Amino acid sequence: MATLGNPKNTIEILQKYQFVFQKKFGQNFLIDTHVLEKIMNAAQISKDDCVVEVGPGIGTMTQYLAERAGHVVAVEIDKALIPILSDTLSAYDNVEVINEDILKVDLNRLVQEKNGGRPIKVVANLPYYITTPIIMGLFESHVPLQSITIMVQKEVADRMQVGPGTKDYGALSLAVQYYAKPEIVANVPPNCFIPRPNVGSAVIRLDRYAEPPVQTADEQFMFSIIRASFNQRRKTLVNGLSNAPGLNVSKEKIKEALAQMELSETVRGETLTLEQFAQLADLLRS
Repeated sequence: MATLGNPKNTIEILQKYQFVFQKKFGQNFLIDTHVLEKIMNAAQISKDDCVVEVGPGIGTMTQYLAERAGHVVAVEIDKALIPILSDTLSAYDNVEVINEDILKVDLNRLVQEKNGGRPIKVVANLPYYITTPIIMGLFESHVPLQSITIMVQKEVADRMQVGPGTKDYGALSLAVQYYAKPEIVANVPPNCFIPRPNVGSAVIRLDRYAEPPVQTADEQFMFSIIRASFNQRRKTLVNGLSNAPGLNVSKEKIKEALAQMELSETVRGETLTLEQFAQLADLLRS
């Protein structure tokens, strides 16, 4: 039975192994059973699922996943946690722990080996400094995915689901919304973790689209345009894109494309929708 959602049991394990929190790994362990249940419900885990957990820590969420999923693969970078995980997960025969950096794991191969190439679910309590690289790595490598359910900083969750014209809207919003449908399912205060983080967190579920909601001739080029548009937010789109290294697009061509789209020459990237960025990218490539 899952026992680590209880703060007393978590502290006992930490003391037993004299575990020292590593700031470089952004370690904040969950100590709230209600939040853990919310994550499980949001991820809709069943015995048919193969789940990849990123950063299991001492195995708190891993225990909950193991009781619901068919198979769990937990990828943990901190080797000091491996003996602890062997202890806390000893009652489960459907969990495998891999001591690796998730950014260096060949996830397509992992899915092939562990789930016969069928789509997996990813569940994680992610440290803030690595949230974007992990999410984008999962999407851009086209790993077979059903959904990603993750605990992240509240402001990062907000950025993933906002629309044009807001201060939080940016390259991350557009990238996430190109690949998946985002939904914030819970807000989580700092007192639900040990040690306490300085800011609030949120659980967000990203349901992978079978087909992107917009069509573009060149996905990579569209994302180059998006990144260049937000690198210098204060600049107009014309100036931002024409000065962007590696894009090689003239001001005239950008103005021409905007005119075709019936947009002003003074428009900024933060006002464009995903559909408009796809259209702009195709016009600039032609």
